This record gives sequence, structure tokens and C-alpha cells, in this order.
Amino acid sequence: MAQTFSTIQLTGLSCASCVGRAERAIASVPGVDSANVNLADGTARVAPAAADLGDIAEALRSAGYPAETRVETFEVEGMSCASCTGRVERALAAVSGVIAARVNLATNAAEVEWLAGATTPEEIARAAEEAGYPTALRVRGDLSTEHEDRATKETRTLLRQTIIAAVLTLPVFLLEMGGHLVPGFRDTLDATFGRQTLWIVQFALVTLILAWPGRRFITKGVPALLRAAPDMNSLVALGTLAAWGYSTVATFAPSILPPGSVAVYFEAAAVIVTLILTGRYLEARSKGRTGAAIRSLIALRPGTARVERQGKTLDIPVADVVRGDMIIVRPGERIAADGEVTSGRSFVDEAMLTGEPLPVEKLAGVRVTGGTVNGTGALTFRATAVGEDTVLAGIVRMVQDAQGAKLPIQAAVDRVVRWFVPAVLGIAVLTVVAWLTFGPDPALGLALVAGVSVLIIACPCAMGLATPTSVMVGTGRAAELGVLFRRGDALQRLQEVRTIVFDKTGTLTEGRPELTDLSVGEGFEENDVLRLVASVEAMSEHPIAEAIVRAAELRGLDLSGVRGFESITGLGARATVDGRTVLVGASRLMQRDGIATTAMDRAAAAIGAGGRTPLFVAIDGSLAATIGVADPVKSSASDTVSKLKGRGLRVALVTGDARATADAIAQELGIDLVTAEVMPDGKVAAIEQFREQGPVAFVGDGINDAPALAAADIGVAMGTGTDVAIETADVVLMRGDPAGVLRAVDVSQRTMRNIRQNLFWAFAYNTALIPVAAGVLWPLTGMLLSPMLAAGAMALSSVFVLSNALRLTRVQTGSAKATPKRHSASIVPEPAE
Repeated sequence: MAQTFSTIQLTGLSCASCVGRAERAIASVPGVDSANVNLADGTARVAPAAADLGDIAEALRSAGYPAETRVETFEVEGMSCASCTGRVERALAAVSGVIAARVNLATNAAEVEWLAGATTPEEIARAAEEAGYPTALRVRGDLSTEHEDRATKETRTLLRQTIIAAVLTLPVFLLEMGGHLVPGFRDTLDATFGRQTLWIVQFALVTLILAWPGRRFITKGVPALLRAAPDMNSLVALGTLAAWGYSTVATFAPSILPPGSVAVYFEAAAVIVTLILTGRYLEARSKGRTGAAIRSLIALRPGTARVERQGKTLDIPVADVVRGDMIIVRPGERIAADGEVTSGRSFVDEAMLTGEPLPVEKLAGVRVTGGTVNGTGALTFRATAVGEDTVLAGIVRMVQDAQGAKLPIQAAVDRVVRWFVPAVLGIAVLTVVAWLTFGPDPALGLALVAGVSVLIIACPCAMGLATPTSVMVGTGRAAELGVLFRRGDALQRLQEVRTIVFDKTGTLTEGRPELTDLSVGEGFEENDVLRLVASVEAMSEHPIAEAIVRAAELRGLDLSGVRGFESITGLGARATVDGRTVLVGASRLMQRDGIATTAMDRAAAAIGAGGRTPLFVAIDGSLAATIGVADPVKSSASDTVSKLKGRGLRVALVTGDARATADAIAQELGIDLVTAEVMPDGKVAAIEQFREQGPVAFVGDGINDAPALAAADIGVAMGTGTDVAIETADVVLMRGDPAGVLRAVDVSQRTMRNIRQNLFWAFAYNTALIPVAAGVLWPLTGMLLSPMLAAGAMALSSVFVLSNALRLTRVQTGSAKATPKRHSASIVPEPAE
């Protein structure tokens, strides 16, 4: 028999020795018979195909040649309960090359990660379809409403089927149950039409119900049962078909049944279908509401754009806009794409994306963001990002990814649900056997009622919806509050955090410092020193550099060209200006270069004690001046720190700033834990120390914060910060406001509380009512739980879970109060940061 192979795409291969190391790494994995790596196309051919590709991927990563992976989202149809999601996950995970598969019942989607080259999206979709769930690849970042349209269509279909089922069920219910409500009603009907005729009418109506609106349960449930993979549809199909089948025999062949057990339960089958369809409809409508945040974001993009092409002005669909198009925005219109203004002047309302209430002025050379609203002026801008490359598409993608994520708490639920449906089937069988063995006459009818009730009431819909619906609503509400969870599991991990560590510049402070002090040494002239320093700092993009350059410009000083500019990370900068060597930065930089600062240490200490940042300037190896810079504290910083501490969280400040300055800021904001004068790797070390007392969240915005954001249990980046920081973080605060940390913590805690409530009631409901449905109360009360009541209770359990999750849409977080801006804050003395 020929051996099968798997093909894996590798990265990092550059030579023959790389090929050998990669092959040895693959061959070291147990179960691998052979490995052939091709340097030309960067692939590895591994035999046999059944070898554990997850272990192979890990071995390659450790060897330095990581396998290329893809992550995509698939739309999955036909899922109805938690057992469905588990079945789809197992089918997807069984595909050779798939590393991980996470299925979300609330979004009807599956996120799959696989090794590039080992399989294809078509093969992955086929695996789910073979398990009974039609699947198709979703386009990532797509701002179309196709998914919403499908959801709306499904909701309308369910409503129509529910109405049909209800209309057909009503006469059946009245015929069978009217006698319990109106004395003499049944006797009158029997005398007028004959009981056999009435049963035949019920048979016809219920058969029509099962063949029409109830067909979805049978066509999905029976095949799943035959595959030995029962789901909720299987339970409903078994229950309704059992009630219908027994009643059909009683109607047309009563002699087959034991004496005293001839009775019909057509109304039970009809009402079960109607109630469960009603529950499904309410679920679909509620699930539609959980996606409101995504719809509101998508709605921000206008449908058309006015574009200048070849001297003509055209109104075209936004989907047809390409990078480089010149787009005209009239007053009051939404901006169609990201771009850079080329002409015009206006104020743009960016509140829908950033939450900032004040419009932002836009002039030539300033960037604009798609989805924001133009004010009273007219603008022309060049499109720099369109389609899924825009900021808006990125935000939609982040929210979709977070909503589709599977939280760690879901893993325990999945383990229970995997065996839940088979266990229910077993309990139903035992229930029927017990009633047939020990029950009073008519034992067969009582056994049927109890067995059907167990099947219906135990459907695990609520279990499957408990977590994903809360995640969808919670992350959606967070997005509306300006908090984007880039990784869904961050929603759970954030509420476990015990210490929140803040960077300072641009995080707790405005990040726009101003020069406040300039003291020169003997033999130096103030304007000359400032001109030289500003010339050097003009090469840097750090806020401290901008402050010094602005001060020089205000004095009307002409800057000179520089040679040999060197950015010294975490310390400062060096360059040659007009033939003179200029060194500017922290005291540590001076010490490193052997420049004594004794003569100006007192002046620097006074600057630091006042909450300002002291810097030193050396020219041609001689200490020339001290500089003081202040950066205003953000208005909400103090109240944010106070409220975080009020929740029992430890709040810390980690900065590269001078100790005196950091202490002054910490005292002003009420922060007790301070680590100052650290390089970027020092921030990571500080986080490791804080982690000894529990999980740590780090809040920052700069390039030098990226290592700390990655090292923390939860990285929180200011959306106004650098792309590097944002890409490294787990959570992004769109407003650049420290109060966003409070919002994020609020949403995390409330969402997790909501999930625990849902799970408790979902499990408590099943645990409590299965014994009741089986007849445990019969000896005491002489009553059995009706299958109709079981169906109603099951439907209501799912509606309860969804309604409870939707309460998160009303979350109003404890936003920090704004306080007057102060200018005693400082900036990190890292001009080259």
C-alpha cells in the first residue's frame, strides 16, 4: 500500500544546512517515517500523512523554521446546540493539517487555523459538511451585510414556520385538551363526530406539521442519530416521532397496544414543534441583536464616494474606490476611505470611532479616517487605504475576532456537553424501561410521556449559547465604549488581573510636553545651546524632541543641518551640528560618556522635584545645560487610578523617567508602586516582579512599550499610540484615555459575571428538571411533567440566556471624572524613543 504524505509550507529556509536542520526537526517527531524539505519552494513533504502535524509545527518552530499557518473564519449552517458545536469542532480538527478549530454557536462561525500547504479551505469546509453542517469560507474584513442578510432571512423563515405550526396546532390542542377546560366539551365532540374521526383529523394535522415546519428537526436529527452523533434535533425528532408514532398506532391499529393503553398524544408532538420553533425564532431575533455593534460599525461606511478621475467627477460605489483616488467630501458627508487631505479645510467628527466629542481640524497634509463625518467645510483627499485595509475594516475585524473567540471557561462546558446528549438518550431509555417495569397501568402510555419529556427538556441549547452570546454582546458594547478586545480570551483574563501597570508618557500624560526650564553653564549662550539641541532633536519623533523644537521655533531660531545622528534607545541622542558634537539625554547617558553632571545636579534635582523631566546637554564633551520639560497629566488619570484602587486592584507606574519626577507624578495620581529610570527591558523585569502577586496588565502606547505589552498577562494599548504597540496588545483603547482601562475592566468583569449566571441557570435547569421529567415526583403527587410543558421550559431556558446576555447592552461603566489639566507631569527622558 502506497504511503500518504502531507505537505507543509516552511519559513526561514535560506541554505542547504537549513534544509538539513528542518528535516531533522521533523524526523524527531514520533510517528514520522520520513521528511523531505525542498529549499526551492520552501515546502516539507512528511510521511505518513497521519503524523501529528501539531507536534511537527512545534518542532519546526523550536528549530527556527516555523511552518506557515493560515487562520480563517467559516460560516457554518445548521448548528442548534452545544453538542453541534462540539461535533463541528471535532470534524474540523480531524482534517490533516488543522492545528486548532473554535466554533461559536452565537455567530454560527468557526475559526480554523491550519498549516499552509497541508490542506485547503475547500477540504476544511467539506469535513464540516460531511458531519452534517453546510460550511463556507467567510471573507475577513468584509464590510458587506451578506451575513446579516442571511441571519435576517433565517429569522423570517422561522417566524413563518412558527406561525404555520401554531395555526395547525391550535385545533389539535383544542380537540384534545378542550375537555380539560370546558366540562362536557369532549363528550359533545365524541357524540357529534366520533372519537376515531377526531383522532384521524389530529393525525392529518400533526403529520402536516411534522412534514412542513417540523421537517427541519427530522431531516437534521435523524441523520445525526444514524451517524451515532445525536444532537438537539435528534432529541426533538425522537420525542415528536415517538409521540406521533404511538398515537398513529392507537388511531389505526389499537389492537396492537395492551388493554387500557390506547390513547393519542398528537397534541404533544404538535405543541413541542410549535414551542421549540417559537424558541428558535426568539433565539434568532435575540442573536441578531447581539450583533448590533458590528452592524453599527459597518453602517459607518457610506455607500458611494465622489471621485475625480480623468478630469471628471463621478459618484461610484465605495467598493470601487482604489488607492490613489482623489475623493471629494462635501459638508455633512461621511468620509469614504482612509486618506490624506490635499486641499480644503474642515472639522471632522471622529466620535464614532474614537469617542472624542470635539471635531478635529483637517487641513492639507492631515490624515482622515473612513467612516468619520465631515463638518461644514469641503475637503479633497487622496485615498491611502481602501476596503479591508481601512481603519474601520480593521476595527470590524477586531470585534469579529473577539466575538468569535472561545473563552477558557468554555472548555469545561464543552467537555460536559460532549457526553450530555448521549447521556440524555440513555436516561430516556432507562426512564421508559423503569416505567414499563414498575409503573402502574397504563404503563406504556406513562412510559412514553416520561421518555418524551426527558428527551425534550434536556436539549442543551442554553448551554451552547451561555458563553458566546455574552461574549458577543460584551465585546460589542466594549467597542461602543471605545474598547477593542483584539483577542477574545482577553475578556476573561482581564478580570483575573490583580495589578495594572501604567506607562507614563502618552498614557497617563498628554504626550505633548512643553519646554519649561533651560539653564546653561558658564561659557555658553542660552539661544545658541537651544538652537544646537533643537537641531539634533528635529531628527527625532519623540514628544520631548518636538517640545524642544517648538521652543526654538517660538524664539525664531534657525536650525542647522546635522551629521551622524545617533538615536541611543532609552537614553537620548547624539549628532554633529556646525562641527560641534552635541549630546542630549538623561543623566545615565552623561555618566556613560564620562561627562560629570555635578555642577548641575542641584538644578536637575529641582526640576525633577517639581514634577518636570530633567535632561542634560553636553557640547564637545563639556556639560552645557540642563533642560526641564513638563507634560500635562490627562484629565481622567487621577480619578481612574482612584477607582481602580477602589476595586481592589494594585496600580503601578513603570517609566524610564527620573526617580524624582516619577515619584512626583505617582504622588499626584495616588499611585503607590513606582519603578523609574528603566530601559524597555526593565519594564519587562518589573512586570515579572509584580506577577508574583497575580496576573498583570500593562498599559502603554509607545514602541518601547511593545516588549512590556507582550510580556504582561494582558497588554492594553492606547489607540493613539504606535502601530507596534497596538499590534502587540490584547486590548486597544480607541480614545487614548486612561479611563478606558476602567471601562475595559468593567466590561470584562460584568461579562464574566453574566457568563457565570448563564452557565449556572443552564446547568441548574437541566440538572433539576431531568429527574422531574423522568417522573421522580409521581410517587408524591401522582403527576408527570407534560412533554408540552417540557418543550416550553426548554425554549424559555434559551430565551432566558439570550435575554440575560442582552442586559450587557445597557452597561454604563464607571468612567473616570475629568479633572483640570495640570502641567506638573513629566515625560520619559528618552528623546529617541
